[in-house]
Formats: sequence, C-alpha cells, structure tokens
Amino acid sequence: MIPRCLVVNGDDFGLSSGTTGGIARAHACGVVTSASLMVRGQAAPAAALYAQQHPDLAVGLHLDLGEWVWKEDEWTPLYQVVSPDDAEEVELEAWCQLDTFRRLLRRNPTHLDSHQHVHRREPVRTVLLKMADSFNVPLRECTAAVRYCGDFYGQTPHGSSLTDAVGVEALLKLLEALPPGTTELGCHPATHDDMGGMYRSERCLELQTLCDPRVREALHRDRISLKSFHDLWLR
Repeated sequence: MIPRCLVVNGDDFGLSSGTTGGIARAHACGVVTSASLMVRGQAAPAAALYAQQHPDLAVGLHLDLGEWVWKEDEWTPLYQVVSPDDAEEVELEAWCQLDTFRRLLRRNPTHLDSHQHVHRREPVRTVLLKMADSFNVPLRECTAAVRYCGDFYGQTPHGSSLTDAVGVEALLKLLEALPPGTTELGCHPATHDDMGGMYRSERCLELQTLCDPRVREALHRDRISLKSFHDLWLR
C-alpha cells in the first residue's frame, strides 16, 4: 500500500509581519512544515532569520512578479514587478530573486512556486522549470511526484468570502480524502491583517485552523505522515 504523505506549505512568507508571524506560529504550534519566501516583501529579512533559527522549516522561493485584484469585472494590477508575458524580463527577475534568496538564507530553496500561481502560464512556467531543474527541486504542479492541493482557501476566484473553506471541518474533510502518495497543501496563515490585496481577513482564520489540535489528531488517526520538502529532496 502506498502511504499518504502531506507537506503543508505556507505561502507569502516575508510579505508582511502578519504573514511571517502566522507561518512561524503555524510551524511552531500547528502543522506547517514548509514555507515559500517572497524576497521582495517587507518582512523578508525577519522571515529569513526565523528560517535560519528553525532549520527544520523547509523554505522555497515564492516568485513575485506582481499581484492582481478583481475590480469592476476584470483583473487589475495592484502592483507589477515585470510583465509576466515578457520571457526575458521574467527570467532576469526570477534569477535576481533567487540571488536575493541565497543571500538571505545562504542556501538554495527547497522548492519553487509563484505568487498568485503566475507560473501556470507561459513564459513563466518554462523559466521556473529551467530553474528548478538546475538544482533539482520541485516546481509546484509541475513535478509528478508531488500533487498540489489548493482547496484550503477562503475565497472564490473573484474574491467573495468562503470562510467555511478554511475551517477545521473543511480541512478534516480534505485530509480524509487525501490520495496515496505525497500531497502539498497550500495555505496562507497570518497573525493579523497588515497587507494589501484581496486575501486578508481569511488568513487569521487559516491560522486558527492549522493550529487546532483536531488536525494533528486526524493526521495520526488517518495514518498520514507529515513531511516537508526537506524530507523529499536531498541536495
């Protein structure tokens, strides 16, 4: 029988003090095992310091090319670093952010992904696939050995609130239905709301759920092994 393994990854590590503190608390008191660092975030140095002091937290690169919000029936940029459609600009920015990651943490990332999943489209996908291959780490949704689950999320695609989706009962149902093999569960916890964008108050609800003792009890009961990207790839 193929065992069921779960990596719980906190996105937006370093974005703000709230998101950084949320991931740190969910790692210390909950089930978060890995995080994805936004090196351009205001709290990136604090996030890197926490990671250095807690080497069991696997840390990947959360490529930040911009953020878009749903406004007046269309996606509008809240900010944009480079155009996600310009392959040359994307590649330069991606390697620049990787260099910053290495400077902050003094090591390579354990995995790669991107803010608002911009790497689901070309040319960002190809750029990050090349980067992932260059030091043998997984890229979210592009590495067959790791299934990605993004269902633990408290909004619709256009920003309407779905708080029940990040409650304890919802997470327990996700765990119960977890297939054999390794799954990465994405999450976005925060201790308080100090960031812009669409996804804000739901983050505090996520933190409560991730630290709820019923979640660990379910993992034990359902024989799901909690893993991190450290466990999956040895560099």
